[in-house]
Amino acid sequence: MSARLHAAQPYVLGLFRIVVGLLFAVHGAASLFGVLGGAAGTQGGTIPSGTWPGWYAAVIQLVAGGLVLLGLGTRGAALVASGSMAFAYFDVHQQAALWPIQNGGELSVLFCWAFLLLVFTGSGAFGLDRLIGRGAVADGRSAAEQTPIAA
Repeated sequence: MSARLHAAQPYVLGLFRIVVGLLFAVHGAASLFGVLGGAAGTQGGTIPSGTWPGWYAAVIQLVAGGLVLLGLGTRGAALVASGSMAFAYFDVHQQAALWPIQNGGELSVLFCWAFLLLVFTGSGAFGLDRLIGRGAVADGRSAAEQTPIAA
């Protein structure tokens, strides 16, 4: 059983990356373009261009989410996305209360930790990084042979 799960690990990690990246990019698109219900608290509207920190967070969400979704520069994009969600939690949510369930910061915390996981695991299967082979030259193995480190 363990061998089968280990063999499926890169594929499940790739699907996880795609879902997390898509959800993050959709948040950015909603805030910037007013699609899918618009930005939170605007009744279907957008965040005014250049406002701090909301508009910049939405740009990070759209760009980093898209890169993570595609698996292109996954580690770097995930690091920026994780940091932006940590900032969102500590700057916006934690002022209201300590625990995420009390201050509405659950989504920020989940995105932060999910992206931090992707920083350390990489893109998994189905990523453009693996197709173009950028991450495979360090140890001489092909991109298809690389798998995440299992505990």
